[in-house]
Amino acid sequence: MQENKLVAILRGIQPTEADDHAVALCDAGFRYIEIPLNSPDWQQSIRQTVERFGERAMIGAGTVLNVEQVDRLAEMGARLVVTPNTQPAVIRSAVRQGMLVCAGCATATEAFNALDAGAHWLKIFPSSAFGPAYIRALKAVLPPAVPVLAVGGITPENLGDYLQAGCAGAGLGNDLYRPGQSAADTAARARRFIAALEAAS
Repeated sequence: MQENKLVAILRGIQPTEADDHAVALCDAGFRYIEIPLNSPDWQQSIRQTVERFGERAMIGAGTVLNVEQVDRLAEMGARLVVTPNTQPAVIRSAVRQGMLVCAGCATATEAFNALDAGAHWLKIFPSSAFGPAYIRALKAVLPPAVPVLAVGGITPENLGDYLQAGCAGAGLGNDLYRPGQSAADTAARARRFIAALEAAS
């Protein structure tokens, strides 16, 4: 389940929509689904998605900013924590509670601080502002076994460039899901990303 490191970011999704989009993503081959905490009624969306799709995908939250939020997520059974920044206390708390942590960072200092706190994956954000060449250079000093994900501006057309630069996967936002779009649209977009991943493999 965990070899395909494409993370679907459902920012802005409503609880009434979550099931249909989760089905579309799982059926397309996604195994990681993130519902950012600045989404409406995120507690309900995450709880129900964990309950209904937790066996098909690793469900969790993005834009996790503090330890209190980590505790709430653990109570819901969330297994994935994605941060926008490098906050050691948040990372340590999530790791201690058995969650997979993908920590946001931009520099080598932030990346190593995240790893020192126990982060499992690193999220280079915003990747589109840095480009594949920057990530390739950053990876040269990082432990080779640490998965690095490109997040921010990733499309089916440029996904391969980031994978060739050494990324293990990517977090996919607006080019996969925008609030209000249909589940059929999400399914079609998800299939294009899976096809791009397979073409780059």
